[in-house]
Amino acid sequence: MTEIGLARPVRVLLVEDDDGDALLVDELFADADLEVDLVRARTVADALVHLDVDCVLLDLGLPDSEGLSAVERILALPNAPALVVLTGLTGTDMGVTALAAGAQDFLVKHDVDPDTLARSVRYAVQRRLLDVQARTIYRSEIRAVETARLEHALLPTPSVVDPRLAVHVGYLPGGNGLLGGDFYDVVERPDGTVMCIVGDVAGHGPDEAALGATLRTAWRTLVLAELPEEQILPLVERVLTNERARPETFTTLCQVVVAADRASASLYLAGHHSPIMLGETSRAIEAECRGPALGIPVDLAWRAQHVELGEAWWLMLYTDGLLEATLLDQASGADRATATERGAEPRGAARLGLEGLLEAVDAEFRLGTEGFVGRLLHHVRDAHGGRLVDDAAVLLLGWAGPSGDGGGQRSATLADSAEWS
Repeated sequence: MTEIGLARPVRVLLVEDDDGDALLVDELFADADLEVDLVRARTVADALVHLDVDCVLLDLGLPDSEGLSAVERILALPNAPALVVLTGLTGTDMGVTALAAGAQDFLVKHDVDPDTLARSVRYAVQRRLLDVQARTIYRSEIRAVETARLEHALLPTPSVVDPRLAVHVGYLPGGNGLLGGDFYDVVERPDGTVMCIVGDVAGHGPDEAALGATLRTAWRTLVLAELPEEQILPLVERVLTNERARPETFTTLCQVVVAADRASASLYLAGHHSPIMLGETSRAIEAECRGPALGIPVDLAWRAQHVELGEAWWLMLYTDGLLEATLLDQASGADRATATERGAEPRGAARLGLEGLLEAVDAEFRLGTEGFVGRLLHHVRDAHGGRLVDDAAVLLLGWAGPSGDGGGQRSATLADSAEWS
């Protein structure tokens, strides 16, 4: 670590009511091998408004403090500077007590010389910086653990037994790179039906992420409890209305129930986009029974739409972060640069939309299904020119038919590594 004091003067606040002692400290610094900017306060109250310094030299015999109360008052503040107790009181007990209260060092005024004072201040500042760095690292580690827990709640491992069913999932965080309220899940029931979901909580932030995790967990619980498929969305909506922080929060959702014979599926749409059937020319399934988003107070139910899948098929569920990506090459140069830097949508740029997404799907599908989800997310992100404005989740299911060669592929892509930054 670079030694403090070599690059710039150390800012020191002397809290001392005695003019003679203050002059002594000033002379000690003048003779010390340490460049300082020294300011003075006569009371603790005055010191508390001048704490934009690197180190505080604190006398314990101030008129508005008693004992170690001044130490406690200063160190109780957020981002408190390093603190060295400099007092006329002798004895080791007071020094040990001051250090236990959080001071970095303890000096007796009439036993200190210029070198001792300079060394004490320099090391106190360095120790304080190390403490701050250690706390920052600790908080980062805690956040990483919490993020991992949230990722598991939002982005679980699909629970599929059928070895011939391919399942590929992917998540691309938007905006600031933190997880938002998009979620997905896949669960195979004992009767062989496979239930899938993708959802998108309106908004982007920790509240939406927590709510998305709650809804995803509630959905899986209801599926594992083997409730009839038509009863699941109403119950998930009840969870939403009870758990949301604001009454205007809603969630769009797509639920697909693949039959045990894999030849057909039931489709439930709650204000969400239809899945895409992949093929030589991919197409979105035409929605016939679209219902309202969860949390919207309208008297409408969610009805199942029967979908014939065929003997072999690939089906993609996704959230609207893909559709809302912009075509950056259609924006002006200045808008393009600003948008790329801020992770925002540039002015004057058209959105990718369903047509653009289908073109991207076809282009990547022609390269094969292995790695398809990651390539598609890269394709959309590159078209946007950087981090998407909104999160994007993708769930791809595939069935090669009863006599299809090989087992079903499985993969998961969480696009939060350095290569995506």
